[in-house]
Amino acid sequence: RLHLVTWNVGTASPPPDVTSLLQLNSLGPTMDMYVIGLQEVNSRITNFLSDLAFDDPWSIFFMAVLSPLGYIKLSSVRMQGLLLLVFAKHVHLPFIRDIHTHYTRTGLYGYWGNKGGVTVRMSLYGHTICFLNCHLPAHMENTEQRLDDFEKILEMQFEGENIPSTLDHDVLFWFGDLNFRIADYGIHFVRESINNKRYNLLWEKDQLNMAKKKEAFLQDFIEGPLQFKPTYKFDLYSDVYDTSEKKRKPAWTDRILWRVKNLCQNASKESEFSEEEQTISVTLNNYISHMSYGISDHKPVTGTFGLELKPLLLDPLVTLNPEGEWSAEHDVLISYSAVPEFPSSAWDWIGLFKVSFRHVNDYVTYAWVEDDEISSTKDSKQVYMSAAEIPDMGGEFLLAYYSNNLQSIVGISQPFRIQPNRTLIDKDLTQEENSWMQKPDNLESHDEF
Repeated sequence: RLHLVTWNVGTASPPPDVTSLLQLNSLGPTMDMYVIGLQEVNSRITNFLSDLAFDDPWSIFFMAVLSPLGYIKLSSVRMQGLLLLVFAKHVHLPFIRDIHTHYTRTGLYGYWGNKGGVTVRMSLYGHTICFLNCHLPAHMENTEQRLDDFEKILEMQFEGENIPSTLDHDVLFWFGDLNFRIADYGIHFVRESINNKRYNLLWEKDQLNMAKKKEAFLQDFIEGPLQFKPTYKFDLYSDVYDTSEKKRKPAWTDRILWRVKNLCQNASKESEFSEEEQTISVTLNNYISHMSYGISDHKPVTGTFGLELKPLLLDPLVTLNPEGEWSAEHDVLISYSAVPEFPSSAWDWIGLFKVSFRHVNDYVTYAWVEDDEISSTKDSKQVYMSAAEIPDMGGEFLLAYYSNNLQSIVGISQPFRIQPNRTLIDKDLTQEENSWMQKPDNLESHDEF
């Protein structure tokens, strides 16, 4: 289950609550992945420079919401105001590999990153998936420019061997502030149609729908029905369309589309494609806007998808476990085994993480798999961690093996408990008691008073 968000946040700070945006209260199974594409994230020069060194406020915000629920930030890419975040549940991490990011500037003839696309691609259970968040040129008259820019973004290539081009991925999700408008009709007709919920009257004049009928490179993209109000342009903190002097005509600027490669290949063949041959399918379960969010002149749009995969990977590359009972009072051991074809490296490491860790660098401590190895057999190896590195207070933790060659976590343990360091805790309690016993005498007269 994949939940995808697109939102032009208009340089605003994160809202107090995103429960409904992320469908956190929805009944039924929880999401396996969250993909969040934002546009117009605040990118003032001072912010941009600090964002290069630290996570920006939106990334920190979504990590704070999702990490306690068992999701880690798998990847992120930022280009000025464009931000793309991908979160996944712990259980899927060993089966998500070959993660790469890319960005393409199209503003100012390709020199400026206020418009363009940011992309994250990966292999998910052996299938190639690509997420593309775009911010295309604005204004009614720039349809051709939007199409040209999107074609340019599609042509960009990932760096690295054996990485398919954007359109060669098994599934490509394309979303963002695509800025397509409603052509021909006047503002009064558009608003009247919206007020009467007769959205279908506007669909045929939606510039993206019109372009999909003409442009070959768009025809394989699928979109759910636009059964929600156009998401642009609103007065802030309201559900009232633009009352400023410009009175912008409402439009479905914020969209989510997808493309399944084997369906495209099938369409070009005469024979029917049997269900057995289809190894991946995408189902749209929900395509809605969220009117309650008013921090920007756009309303966020979400798509909830079911991805049905025939797993091409069934076993993790590395299996690892804590040896025996772990305590902060003594050195501890980790045992792990790797499949024969695993491309290990001297730079691989095993991290100790709190259960609610936010991303791969959020480890408590780590051990190098080669430098800290203490035994090795054909079937398994052992690595030690020093007691000095283990948190004294103990708690719930897990272990994850990070592959330097694959730049990702390739094995993760079940959560386990570390017992606290009783010696230190008892010592602290004794010190507290002693300090209490040695309170100044003048406190006694104060008590009598």
